[in-house]
Amino acid sequence: MRVSRLMLVTLREDPAEAEIPSHKLLLRAGYIRRLAPGIYAYLPLMWRVLRKVSQVVREEMDAAGALETLLPQLQPADLWRRSGRWAGYTAGEGIMFHLQDRQGRELGLGPTHEEVITTLAADLLRSYRQLPVNLYQIQTKFRDEIRPRFGLMRGREFIMKDAYSFHADEASLAEAYAAMDRAYRRIFARCGLRAVAVEADSGAIGGSASQEFMVTAEAGEDLILASPDGRYAANQERAVSLPTAARPLPGGLRRGGAGEPLATPGEATIEQLCAGHGLDPSQVVKVLLLLARFEDGAGQPLLVALRGDQQLNDVKLANAVSARLGAEHGALLDLSAITPELLAAQDLPQLPFGYLGPQLDDRLLAGGRSWARGFLRLVDPTAAELEAFVCGANQTDQHLVGASWSGLELQPDVVDLRAAQPGDRCCHDADQRLEATRGIEVGHIFQLGRKYSTAMEACFTTETGSSEPFWMGCYGIGVSRLAQAAVEQHHDANGICWPLAIAPFEVLVVPANAADAVQAELAEHLQARLEEAGVEVLLDDRPERAGLKFKDGDLLGIPWRVVVGRGAAEGRVELVERAGEGSLDLPADALVDHLLPRIRRQRRGLLED
Repeated sequence: MRVSRLMLVTLREDPAEAEIPSHKLLLRAGYIRRLAPGIYAYLPLMWRVLRKVSQVVREEMDAAGALETLLPQLQPADLWRRSGRWAGYTAGEGIMFHLQDRQGRELGLGPTHEEVITTLAADLLRSYRQLPVNLYQIQTKFRDEIRPRFGLMRGREFIMKDAYSFHADEASLAEAYAAMDRAYRRIFARCGLRAVAVEADSGAIGGSASQEFMVTAEAGEDLILASPDGRYAANQERAVSLPTAARPLPGGLRRGGAGEPLATPGEATIEQLCAGHGLDPSQVVKVLLLLARFEDGAGQPLLVALRGDQQLNDVKLANAVSARLGAEHGALLDLSAITPELLAAQDLPQLPFGYLGPQLDDRLLAGGRSWARGFLRLVDPTAAELEAFVCGANQTDQHLVGASWSGLELQPDVVDLRAAQPGDRCCHDADQRLEATRGIEVGHIFQLGRKYSTAMEACFTTETGSSEPFWMGCYGIGVSRLAQAAVEQHHDANGICWPLAIAPFEVLVVPANAADAVQAELAEHLQARLEEAGVEVLLDDRPERAGLKFKDGDLLGIPWRVVVGRGAAEGRVELVERAGEGSLDLPADALVDHLLPRIRRQRRGLLED
């Protein structure tokens, strides 16, 4: 392949739209081109990278016993309504592109394929003798991201490998889950990525267990919390930890009843309250007032209490609310803060925000237009365990000191709602402290259990003749995201440094002066010899200055570069490893024998990881 035929345009400056190094470099090096927010064209070099990533994925999926298929991207809304996910994916801040055909039938562009594959399994898999089965596809997905950003990291259209397994029992599902875990680790190692597996929240996919694979990078959107001993790692959405011990109230304030009034004029924040009265945030119960909106149109006010020094984990709260109310009201569409404007729209009295306590009376909701008439009250263990605390008195400029849950005549519904933080003590060993790193999610595996098979009545006949829903697993890898994550991990000040296994080409041959007949002839000769030896070669045959071609070579990131310069007349060339240091001057006739073992060793080393 010749550079002159690649339609290659490189940029010297960072595009204004790009925020992180990998996005900047892929645009500058001519790998991708933006057509609209979150929509990119994969140019020839990038497509070669994506094909190589896909091939590694195929090889490992096939080795694990999965069968490749291809499922429709257009999906009938009725399937998603049967699983209960249509409203959650299309209403509010839902991420599914949806449309109507000319007959008025609703369809969605698939962001994922649980409903489709479960429907097919119900039609085709009838007996336990046909199980287990694992089907995968590599396909373009669509998600209507609210804020597309970071290039291929968070786009509206992207390439993904998703696999779905069907089993007769939970033990078989666990075996497949473990096999996919091993396959994923090999995939990321072969692609040259440093990836860590972390506990994760199952999110909208659902299921009983899930694990994310994170590529560690400073630009990662996810926060990983891990123990130094390597025994625990989790996405912050899922992470648990031991909070610091609360500081008890002084003896004279530790009454443990309904509390005594404390004048707190203008002290509507935890910081102001503590500074004004010598309190510690761990002695305070703070209250958050939120509204949960559901698929059936219900609006449920939430009264959430945490210890004053803790932060709310929105994902844990959404899971807790869905578990308590989802069966009655359908999918949870969103959670938002209750504001004075929302109260006014409901014809409800204004509340003393900044001075709210957990004893806020349900009767305040009695005159609402459409909200539930009582609060769903949830309390984090850090607050529930306080024997006496300071809280709002539900009156402006007033708090209570020495209040207790029994004294306020409350029986808290206790659920873990706090966000674990770096520096927290680890649950498995209190001497270990959580450490934070940032990561890019490139893979996610789930044990779905029977969530979808039960909802969609997908059953098989057991050995005893009874009918039972399938046990299911789901396993995803972001192919296009993985490729950009590799750039995020492998680049320097001059450009990309592709791992050899997924590089668009293995060797770049650069005649320093393409107009020099001797250099041009030797460059083409070396290209031919390397290709005969099975090496993927790109020849930079452009009539450009040598310096520009060298800069572009660094930017493109091809692992090996052969420079054919002034030494060509004596039959000598320069060999440069993109990610290495220095260069080697050697006879052109010795190039293939010198380079080929190194390339083969790099290929073999990745396969043996």
